[in-house]
Amino acid sequence: MDLLHAVLFAILQGATELFPVSSLGHAVIVPALLHWGIDQKGPGFLPFLVMLHLGTAVGLFAYFSKDWTSIISGALGRGYEAQTVAARAVLGKLIVATLPLIVVGVLLKKPLTHLFGAPLLACVFLVLNAAMLLLSERFRGKTLRGGEMDYKDALVIGLFQCLAFLPGLSRSGAAMVGALYRGIDHEGAAKFSFLIGTPAILAAGLGEVPKLIHNHELHALFGMSLLAAVVAGIVAFASTGFLMRYFKSHDTWALRPFAWYCAAFGTGSFVLLLLHI
Repeated sequence: MDLLHAVLFAILQGATELFPVSSLGHAVIVPALLHWGIDQKGPGFLPFLVMLHLGTAVGLFAYFSKDWTSIISGALGRGYEAQTVAARAVLGKLIVATLPLIVVGVLLKKPLTHLFGAPLLACVFLVLNAAMLLLSERFRGKTLRGGEMDYKDALVIGLFQCLAFLPGLSRSGAAMVGALYRGIDHEGAAKFSFLIGTPAILAAGLGEVPKLIHNHELHALFGMSLLAAVVAGIVAFASTGFLMRYFKSHDTWALRPFAWYCAAFGTGSFVLLLLHI
């Protein structure tokens, strides 16, 4: 992998991780589609992608820094009692929503690793991602309700988020679908999805950093990966700002454009890869 490909990967990751179109699916499909000649099953590919996730998590944390400062301060008991209670409630829901991802990750990460380098399969899952996004709007219409998010809502969202272990199904998209199913509006669904994504993405990235530092075969990639992670973080910050404004302004059909994109890109890529074009 050269520097140009690393930077392009970073831009792709920073945008597609937040947009509900699957960053992992794009990371698998795009290099194969453009004939970049990258060994997607090689020992350096997955750690490189995780480093990009690490940069994305930092970008997310920076965008929601005020929210995280409030949550952490409240959890530590700093501030008024009402602020502390509210902050601890939010933190509790974030933990509940993150636990399924940890459990499923421990159980299925290794068995699913072989899927990461399968472009055709990623195309299929990308089309399934489109179906998931489209169906969410229909389910939301039937289950819309008012009220504040509770712990059951957080657990359901966390379970939906686990679908992202399949390359082509979007983590942010799946989490938003779970939130919409529970009757939360698009803006609230997006914000909670981004908040729970921060620790999940950060933990995955930190887990792979030692491999890049201590593995001699991967050592040459560390500098390039670090630069790419910075680029991914900047793009993620900008993407988050755009999406928060977008979901606030488009609450009735917000996911449909992303669904049609995934359907078109997944189907088109499948045909092109099958024909070796």
